[in-house]
Amino acid sequence: MSTKPSLKMAEDFLSFVNASPTPFHAVKSSKELLEKAGFKQIRERDSWSSSLHPGGKYYLTRNGSSIVAFAIGKKWKAGNPIGMIGAHTDSPCLRIKPVSKRQNDGFLQVACETYGGGLWHTWFDRDLSIAGRAMVKTKEGTIAQRLVKVDRPILRIPTLAIHLDRQENFQFNKEAQLFPIAGLVAAELNRQGTTEETKSEEKTAEGAFEPLQTPIQRHHPYIVDIIAEEAGVAATDILDFEMVLYDTQKSVIGGLNNELIFSPRLDNLMMSFCSVEAIIRSLSSSSALDNDSTIRLIALFDHEEIGSQTAQGADSNLLPAVIRRLSVLPASESDSDQSYDKLDADTATAYEQTLSTSFLISADMAHSVHPNYPAKYESAHRPEMNKGTVIKINANARYATNSPGIVLLQEAARRAKKASSSTSSSSQGVPLQLFVVRNDSSCGSTIGPMLSAAMGARTLDLGNPQLSMHSIRETGGAHDVEHAVHLFESFFEHFEELEKKIVVD
Repeated sequence: MSTKPSLKMAEDFLSFVNASPTPFHAVKSSKELLEKAGFKQIRERDSWSSSLHPGGKYYLTRNGSSIVAFAIGKKWKAGNPIGMIGAHTDSPCLRIKPVSKRQNDGFLQVACETYGGGLWHTWFDRDLSIAGRAMVKTKEGTIAQRLVKVDRPILRIPTLAIHLDRQENFQFNKEAQLFPIAGLVAAELNRQGTTEETKSEEKTAEGAFEPLQTPIQRHHPYIVDIIAEEAGVAATDILDFEMVLYDTQKSVIGGLNNELIFSPRLDNLMMSFCSVEAIIRSLSSSSALDNDSTIRLIALFDHEEIGSQTAQGADSNLLPAVIRRLSVLPASESDSDQSYDKLDADTATAYEQTLSTSFLISADMAHSVHPNYPAKYESAHRPEMNKGTVIKINANARYATNSPGIVLLQEAARRAKKASSSTSSSSQGVPLQLFVVRNDSSCGSTIGPMLSAAMGARTLDLGNPQLSMHSIRETGGAHDVEHAVHLFESFFEHFEELEKKIVVD
């Protein structure tokens, strides 16, 4: 009897992506999964020497939009290797401008700024809402972050009727014609029972001097009211916010045989989810870390779509700083294993020794072959959905993949175990695919090259295949979620053994 692949992991991913319209929410979703699996939160600003121990599981965040999680093997010694997977939490989107209040021809409009390289024409005629974080005054007198996700559609960017603009190719001005409408002026004035200007004056008249206009003055007051309601505070307690637009249509399983995923933000929340799920699954056994002399680590960065050069981006000190601190962690007092007992007495070279033996998988979504545009793909490199994770290669080092990395990943894929959906048995191995772009085509970028250059650690770029990358709605393979999770899980479980066998100096 034939067995159908399980959709359980794909469905879990749908829950993850539906709850994560922003990097802040993606980090929150990741934290919830990690904490459920026993990971404890630590902070960069604290000392780690007394709180981190071999056998422990920990995570930290930066800016609320990047997260690093790791588990320390009980046989760990300073200078040992770290097996790492890196991904990113951000996706192209529209972000509300600092002064967003617009009004034209009886419509309320919200001014937005483009973030990343989105396919902006796909944002027209969609049911949009807002999500992000607000900085608020609390009852205790402190200023705190509150996450906001408005579930109902409140915005829309309407296209111009074809009768008024019969252009063959849809073109528009991103500054003048990508502003969503939020409603009608008359309806808002009727709701207020007064003028918008009077309401703003009433809310701010009693306050002291303000260096900047208040959010109520810079944005439509009702939008601030909605954000405040979601944040659980009064509108006057909103000090500032970072809000982006997102499509309220849920991610779903699609295709005639439930073999596809139709979703926003596949790039790169699918790889983020698979990384989190894999490190958790690799630690599901209570003895998983007993004989492990490495550290298993995932790092999910913000701002990849705009170049990563921010404090919470991959081109920052975030991952190097974490590794530097982990590299000098002392071994367990009861540990007598000498397999990596090669460290100088003063631990001065621990960081460099750790990086020289560590390995990073840079996990960012890849391109599936497109049946309507076959000529856009190199003839022998045409990744297909549900045929496995794609290793990305570029001769000009736009990707960091090389042959030793391919060999290591191939061994991890060969040893991966996947459970059958209809029986208690499991099968061995997950498939992989190879991809290069055509010589006459441009190549995308990701976090792999910048991290490998900054740290000197061996690195490989890969990702699951998808269509419509950077669209508001993308398409991926439902079974590729499971493929990637099992691949990453196997990488964590077998990295210590494989690292010793594949040596190139």
